[in-house]
Amino acid sequence: MDEKKRQKLEDAGWRVASTADFLDLTPDESAYIELKLALSKHLKQIRTQKELTQEAVAERIKSSQSRVAKMEAGDPSVSIDLLVKTLLSIGATRSDLAEVIATAK
Repeated sequence: MDEKKRQKLEDAGWRVASTADFLDLTPDESAYIELKLALSKHLKQIRTQKELTQEAVAERIKSSQSRVAKMEAGDPSVSIDLLVKTLLSIGATRSDLAEVIATAK
């Protein structure tokens, strides 16, 4: 957020905080969510680079297009296990995954 905007809100009596503060997340919970979101973003990035449709990815993992859409959207019902399995099925390498994990916020 722009510092001027933040100061203006605070001067008006508003409290500006992070999502983690608002949801009262522990640092571990916050890190877990950031990791899932980074993997989700990477899935969409690789899928589009390889010009694969969500349907094509779904066929590879024997799932549905809507499940792939949920994976890419970071839906909480999607496990990290499924994200990793899907990434590997479309050509991500262990090195790719390690880089995504290492650079997650």
